[in-house]
Amino acid sequence: MKNRDLISRSLRSVWHPCTQMKLHETLPLIPFSKGSGIWLHDFEGRRYLDAISSWWVNLFGHCNPKISSAISDQLEKLEHVILAGCTHEPVVELSEKLSGLTGLGHAFYASDGASSVEIALKMSFHYWKNRGKPGKKDFISLENGYHGETLGALSVTDIPLFSETYSPLIMKSIRTATPDWRCAEKGESSYDYALRCIERLEKLLEDRHESIAALIIEPLVQGAAGMGMHHPVYLSRARQLCDQFDVHLIADEIAVGFGRTGTLFACEQGPILPDFLCLSKGITGGYLPLSTVLSRQEIFEAFLDDSLSKAFLHSHSYTGNALACRAALAVLDIFQEEDVIGKNIEKSALMNRKTEILASHPKIGNFRNTGMIWAFEVNDASPDFPVRFHLDALEKGLLLRPIGNTVYFMPPYVIGEAEMDWLVKGTLEIL
Repeated sequence: MKNRDLISRSLRSVWHPCTQMKLHETLPLIPFSKGSGIWLHDFEGRRYLDAISSWWVNLFGHCNPKISSAISDQLEKLEHVILAGCTHEPVVELSEKLSGLTGLGHAFYASDGASSVEIALKMSFHYWKNRGKPGKKDFISLENGYHGETLGALSVTDIPLFSETYSPLIMKSIRTATPDWRCAEKGESSYDYALRCIERLEKLLEDRHESIAALIIEPLVQGAAGMGMHHPVYLSRARQLCDQFDVHLIADEIAVGFGRTGTLFACEQGPILPDFLCLSKGITGGYLPLSTVLSRQEIFEAFLDDSLSKAFLHSHSYTGNALACRAALAVLDIFQEEDVIGKNIEKSALMNRKTEILASHPKIGNFRNTGMIWAFEVNDASPDFPVRFHLDALEKGLLLRPIGNTVYFMPPYVIGEAEMDWLVKGTLEIL
């Protein structure tokens, strides 16, 4: 009864994201009452394995006691204060720790991933303007890339489902070939294909570098493209080309940062140091909205001037929120204290063994893995496949949300062997 009441109230009052609301005339919402570890529970006692980390944000399980305790402790001290002209301990400590981990500094905070992309794009253009090169105002992005749904972020997003409607409103960016290995020719290795894509990028930069401010990429995994994965050599060569042609490199690690690709940050596998690093999603372990942009010292210094016009006059009301920063600090503590990266390497290897039966399934193609992300295409071209698979998964106690005909697993890092078995078994039964 509680389930039905909450569903009807939600449909009357809530505009749900990334949803054709008319679909919910027949497709039920799933009302959850609580979460615990990798599980979500409804009001009628059923539980669902959160195999997508609640849109890729949850790292250490729902209601994690360490993160909850950190937020509770901060509640008794300071919940929020304007960050313009003021500061507080959690934001300073988090900025220092992120700088030490990334080699970048002066964190600029917002509340969501798209906002951090907007910040990086504006900073890059403004940097060149302050340096006397206002003509460097164009951006290169990858085919099939996704960077968020605000207007600036949409301009460097190549997913028509999200951007096409708003094309009259958004600035045009330059597309270059995606190194997504699924696009390679038959028999071509991921390494060779990445180098072939680099050749196209090099030609583009040779021809147009004087007008290009930055290249923006999702390192190693293009999420909304259906978990398109590429070889790390693309990162190292792109960094070299950006240096050669005096173009910024923006690394959008909103979805892939904080251990998701097997290293704390995906850029480590280049290894590269970007000019801008955008972080969000897992930064607070799925607790509170927070995003940040970290940049090189040279970029920060370009905004230091007696003139207000050279300052970066961008702001968000909840910039550097103290509660969110404390949650993020707790997340970093867990990484340090519990050898998360080392354990994830072992879990990834175990999951790969358990998913061998999926990789060889006749209905599956392109089975792939990077770190704690698994994905594959199902041989089903019907337009209602994502909905059907989602509903069948719920019947099996799994929360899965396919992207087109791509099914992916991106579970919280607390997944254990029994939960892996549950996930694989349920998926096989659906297939």
